[in-house]
Amino acid sequence: MKLSNNPEIRKFLLVTVIPSLLLLLISAFFSYVTAVCIFVLSTFLIISFLVFTKKRYDRINDLGESIDKILHGNDTINIKAFGEGELSILESDVQKMLVRLRDQKDILEKERSFLADSIADISHQLRTPLTSINIILSIIEAPDVSEERREELLRELSSLISKTEYLVLVLLKISKLDAGTVQFEKKETDLRALIQRSAEPLLIPMDIKNQRLSIYADNISFECDLSWCLEAFGNILKNCMEHTPENGEITVRAEDTPIFTEIVISDTGSGIDEEDLPHIFDRFYKGKNASKESFGVGLNLAKMIIAGHNGTIKAENAQSGGAKFTVRFYKQVV
Repeated sequence: MKLSNNPEIRKFLLVTVIPSLLLLLISAFFSYVTAVCIFVLSTFLIISFLVFTKKRYDRINDLGESIDKILHGNDTINIKAFGEGELSILESDVQKMLVRLRDQKDILEKERSFLADSIADISHQLRTPLTSINIILSIIEAPDVSEERREELLRELSSLISKTEYLVLVLLKISKLDAGTVQFEKKETDLRALIQRSAEPLLIPMDIKNQRLSIYADNISFECDLSWCLEAFGNILKNCMEHTPENGEITVRAEDTPIFTEIVISDTGSGIDEEDLPHIFDRFYKGKNASKESFGVGLNLAKMIIAGHNGTIKAENAQSGGAKFTVRFYKQVV
């Protein structure tokens, strides 16, 4: 910015130079030395003002350029050592604002990347059952298919549709949790009753495999959203059931302390592979021993629900063998 184009500078010169000239003319009638002194002093003050004003506007211009760079995608910010004064406070506040804008931009970039990856994963997960459904439909429509083969294909088609429906519902729940739109309605809930209800959809396959479910959680209750926690514990129990052999056992033990309520779910299966342990709660991750019907979303959803209840979940291998999931619901925010 040129000083000559600044209306504030022109006003200053108008109200400063004219009185200085008048004072200079008046003093010239009385003393030449006085006039020279007034001229030198006035000139010094005017030049000093212009120099400091130019420096001030240069700093303001630098701030404007920094803001413009940030708005146009330049992530580099030059943080200077500011002194005291109103302009320095303004510079400091603007720099803080720029840092926050950059941080918010980074967060938005990560969210956009995560969303793109999630959409790609969802598309991949849905493509397989939908492709199978289309193939089965084309076979069923063929005129030379026997009635027995047609019934077999219809049963397989029904199974695929159920799996696809389950996947879509789970993904919708995960999306709601990701977006932060879920409001958990926490109520005092009996833990034993919660585990029993969570295991109800698994009773038939457990009975077929002659598996036992042992619950040691008498007189323990905690605050939770019943429907969401049924989903979380149902997914954990389902994982244990799928990896427990015939005549195996799934055990649930609970302990209530002044700080947290702890639920330990363990099974007598083959345990979790060491390479899978760090990723077992990752979305769409399928371990080495995962079943063909697994989508890799159940444990991820369980972790998100538990985290939303101010809780934690940890997976490990029990000393006696088998997988072990330790869930803690804290009674205060941690």
